[in-house]
Amino acid sequence: MTHSTHAFPLEPIEKASIDELRSLQLKRLQATLHHAYQNSPVYKAKFDAAGVHPYDCKRLSDLSKFPFTMKSDLRDSYPFGMLAVPREKCVRIHASSGTTGKPTVVGYTLQDIDMWAQCVARSIRAAGARPGDMVHISYGYGLFTGGLGAHYGAEKLGLTVVPFGGGQTERQVQLIKDFQPNIIMVTPSYMLALADEWERQGMQTQTMGLRVGIFGAEPWTHDMRLNIEKRMGMDAVDIYGLSEVIGPGVASECVETKDGPTVWEDHFFPEIIDPETGTPVEDGQWGELVFTSLTKEAMPIVRYRTRDLTRLLPGTARTMRRLEKITGRSDDMMIVRGVNVFPSQIEELILRQSALSAHYQCVLTKEGPLDLLTVKVETRPGLDPQSTEAQTAAKAVAHDAKAYIGTTLSVTLCAEGSVERSQGKAKRVVDLRPR
Repeated sequence: MTHSTHAFPLEPIEKASIDELRSLQLKRLQATLHHAYQNSPVYKAKFDAAGVHPYDCKRLSDLSKFPFTMKSDLRDSYPFGMLAVPREKCVRIHASSGTTGKPTVVGYTLQDIDMWAQCVARSIRAAGARPGDMVHISYGYGLFTGGLGAHYGAEKLGLTVVPFGGGQTERQVQLIKDFQPNIIMVTPSYMLALADEWERQGMQTQTMGLRVGIFGAEPWTHDMRLNIEKRMGMDAVDIYGLSEVIGPGVASECVETKDGPTVWEDHFFPEIIDPETGTPVEDGQWGELVFTSLTKEAMPIVRYRTRDLTRLLPGTARTMRRLEKITGRSDDMMIVRGVNVFPSQIEELILRQSALSAHYQCVLTKEGPLDLLTVKVETRPGLDPQSTEAQTAAKAVAHDAKAYIGTTLSVTLCAEGSVERSQGKAKRVVDLRPR
């Protein structure tokens, strides 16, 4: 069956002029600030403490007068202090696991769910979905929000959804074999685990039949994209979101350009700030990504610091601005002997070496007062870690890390299957340093 790639028409706002878009954003921003101030005790207290009032927002640039929202605000107001509607108006409430401290909670009204579904549907369409496609969803359906958002959006678009979540890799491979989905929504690291299992069962990954992979929930590099596309014979596109803002679908790449996620600016207003000073920087400059929701009811978010490092770029496939592909988060950053290192920088160096696979972990230990970084990486299937080819590749990674990142590291080569496989989000950093 052949489908037109344009069978799902764009929404008018995706084609609107910059002026139309900015006018809509200002109107929605002003309404959001009023709603947050009047209905959320947390925001009323924050605005009052900063000496600002919603009436102070007369243009979009005035947003910089308002205080940031931090993850600590969500933790301190646990469970329902951030809500701007009565709890009984929430049709869904999610809580984080709280493994890194006090849990956080996000809530959604029925209108919020509809908006979220629309944004994810828009994202899946931008990734190249066609009528009749089947979508296999491997994002988790646990305490936080990835799988459910993906699910809502695929259904909203009218596609056939196979909800699965993370883990049970053999079973997932069986379903992909049986159902022949066209699209998979998954983390890049877990896609590798599925591909490994497919090959373990004696099949070529090109026969999985997947046309599009929509990848999110963890930073990944352009080199990883090329690695997956070549191995799987698919288009690999990037979707972005975080639960505190809504979940997946805040931004997504368009398959025709694959040049960074387009921000759905009619619902989410982006800023880039200097992570040290908190001062907004111009479009095109690097810094920390900050988001303000423009249409949320249950839990409006004003200037949420995401910790993601990127820059804002002009729109290409759409009028709305794009994010430079996010390959690092400030809270993923390792400081090794005074040098800032991101796992994605290591990933880039590994993927340059054909002798190595994309399965790796960064292990931090201490030797006396000094931090030690060891990169544990598998050789490509069938290659002996002791071989000259593998050893040469390991030396190249260590050399390049010193030359391009400025840090000393050692590389431990392992056979296939030695590095812990992702069951959803990859665990890239293992910190064994004494606390």
